[in-house]
Amino acid sequence: GWHFWRAMACGRRRGDRKRQVILFVLCICVCQSGAETLRYSLPEEMERDSFVANISKDLGVPLSQLAARKARVVSEGNKQLFRLNQNTGVLTAKESLDREEICPQSDTCTLVFKIFFENPLQLIRGEVEVRDVNDNSPVFPQKEMVLEILETASPGSRFPLESAQDKDVGINGLQNYSLGPNPHFSLALGTGKDGVKYLELVLQRQLDREEQEELNLLLTATDGGSPPRSGTAQVRVVVVDANDNIPAFERETYEVRLAENSPLEQLVVRVAASDPDEGSYGEVRYAFAQASERSRQLFQLNPTTGEIRVAGKLDFEEATSHKMVVKATDGGGLSAHCKVQVEVLDVNDNAPEIALTSLTASIPEDAPPRTVVALFSVRDRDSGDNGRTECSIDGDLPFSLTPTFDDYYELRTTAALDRERTEEYNITITATDWGKKRLSSRESIFVQILDVNDNPPEFTQEVYTMSVTENNSPMLRIGRMEATDADAGKNARVSYALVRQEGKEQPEVSVSAENGDVYILRPLDYEKVRAFEVSVRAADGGSPPLSAQAVLRVLVRDENDNAPVLLYPPPDSSAAGELVPRWAPSGYLVAKVVAVDADAGQNAWLSYELAKATEPGLFRVGLHSGEVRTARAVTERDAVRQRLIVLVRDRGQPSRSATATLAVALVDGFSEAHLRVSEEAPAAEPDGPLTLYLIASLVCVSALFLATAVAALVVKVRRGRRGQTETLPTFPATATESTAGSLPRSYIYDVCFAAGTVNSEFRFLRPLFPCFPAGLPPGPGEQRSSVCSQDAANLGGEGD
Repeated sequence: GWHFWRAMACGRRRGDRKRQVILFVLCICVCQSGAETLRYSLPEEMERDSFVANISKDLGVPLSQLAARKARVVSEGNKQLFRLNQNTGVLTAKESLDREEICPQSDTCTLVFKIFFENPLQLIRGEVEVRDVNDNSPVFPQKEMVLEILETASPGSRFPLESAQDKDVGINGLQNYSLGPNPHFSLALGTGKDGVKYLELVLQRQLDREEQEELNLLLTATDGGSPPRSGTAQVRVVVVDANDNIPAFERETYEVRLAENSPLEQLVVRVAASDPDEGSYGEVRYAFAQASERSRQLFQLNPTTGEIRVAGKLDFEEATSHKMVVKATDGGGLSAHCKVQVEVLDVNDNAPEIALTSLTASIPEDAPPRTVVALFSVRDRDSGDNGRTECSIDGDLPFSLTPTFDDYYELRTTAALDRERTEEYNITITATDWGKKRLSSRESIFVQILDVNDNPPEFTQEVYTMSVTENNSPMLRIGRMEATDADAGKNARVSYALVRQEGKEQPEVSVSAENGDVYILRPLDYEKVRAFEVSVRAADGGSPPLSAQAVLRVLVRDENDNAPVLLYPPPDSSAAGELVPRWAPSGYLVAKVVAVDADAGQNAWLSYELAKATEPGLFRVGLHSGEVRTARAVTERDAVRQRLIVLVRDRGQPSRSATATLAVALVDGFSEAHLRVSEEAPAAEPDGPLTLYLIASLVCVSALFLATAVAALVVKVRRGRRGQTETLPTFPATATESTAGSLPRSYIYDVCFAAGTVNSEFRFLRPLFPCFPAGLPPGPGEQRSSVCSQDAANLGGEGD
């Protein structure tokens, strides 16, 4: 606080100007000494917006700081009497101040205010003394006072008069009384034990009713103002006949304690005065002789019984006691006086009042514990325990109340806040007094928690698996990656981006930065890329941003975009030649069509069927194996040359196909042993590229073997007879039909070649002699061979 006396405002208008300047400089020095309260004074009845003080100058605070620190003034009570201009630093009165209205029962009138600064929080207490101005004249309760005085009253007798009331105080209050010139009475001014001045009329000279029945006196009350004000009342003295007994009260002073919540018509006290006279001189009537206007409103006196009852609502906070003088007058005009003092007892009839002084409506969620959220005061107009208060917060909230000074409390945080759990708090503050019947009041404070970027985005999945069919269109959307952020505002706005990895090719995928939609940039080929993975980062819009990553796995689905490819017979050959003996039984393996499909799944599942044949009923094709076999036994009626077209088809939608052409020659000269060897020779399955290599090797070896066989036969021909030779697909006649040759039969060899499989074998057979059925003699020059059956049985065991 600060001590400050404004000399220019306190000095009187007629004071010495030089002394005012010296006093002003002295007060300025006192202000700079660092006292705790600012004190000013202001005369009452000043105009609205009158100057009170220059707060900026008195506190030494620059004008820029007043606005920056949100300086403001708060008056005690519900009515704000002062205004602080942040631009000029001047404290002014919001309206004209009437001291008699503000402090009706106080000699001094001091208004308390507080100046609040923020950033940092600072409170400075100030007081403004409202100086009294002589704006009220003394007023008598009655314009005419009637006194009935016995003519037998001796000089020196005193008769109380009703005092005048002046609302001003101090020097401006009631100071003096004067009585108009008269030969019988004078005035006496006294002060009671309680400090209250009372007025008495003193008889100076004996009255004579026969000489003068009544006297009219002018009573004047004057205050000490400049210029002084005065009020008058007429005192009419009626001289009555002798009455030698005056009423007498049982007690000089009646003291009563009365609760402020006493109902109307409740009996306060009964004053009693007795008069031993008889007749009208013994009848006593009661009336208030001295009582304030407020006391007359609150209490009612029965003139006959002397009972004083409650007539208005008592309020301890307005006045703690009431003092009255009761006059008892008999029928002869004699009177006596007693005092009645009523002490008003406080009752807990006022609930505490909560007044918010400073409030921070929103705080960030990362605010440290014990952050000040609000500053408020609690006031209870009762006294004692009834005016003692305590505050609490309803519910289990991360806030606490800390008492500061002058019944002020700070609302502080007690723990770390989390906006994602609670976005705002409705804090209810309860103030309760300590009365027997406890009264309380509540005030709600809404505090909003501001978001801080403390939560990274979270993907709904760690790995996102999406699929796309090959040969897709560019920029095809295949799905969406979604990440959520528990924060709010820009801190929750999530953007997506691919994580670039050095040394790796540009990914075939793109992710929308706004919504996480996944797009394929260009057409994909399942046969080249079947799956790939990329990392996607989701970052929020905070500062600094937080991010998270997830894996995007893209699976390429196969499409039937590849037709079957023939490995055997080769697609570039016009027709593959195959040899089938005339006596081949049903199911005889002629050849095997081998094909592959670069697709996958059912798109690569191949089926074989015979599309076209010279003899449709002679051959059949295995649906899944591609093996071409005889559907029935070969007969002599079947054509020597057969042409087969095998259709190879996949199971895609739509399906794709390829055709293989086979040339088959039906030949004679094959023995049953050859047949058995051909039938027993296992058929090998194609084995990828190795099958192609084996077929090429087989063709080369076959050609070499044929060339060698022909050369051997030419060398061994001893006869000039020319042997008949034929090339594929034309073969020599069977051994039985070549008896006209020059070579003996013991040197004729039969070459057996099993075509249609990659593992076809060459078998070098022993000299083959015709075998004749039992019972048939050999032809001319022929002899039966004893090894026919043995050779036939051992053919399967010959080396390759």
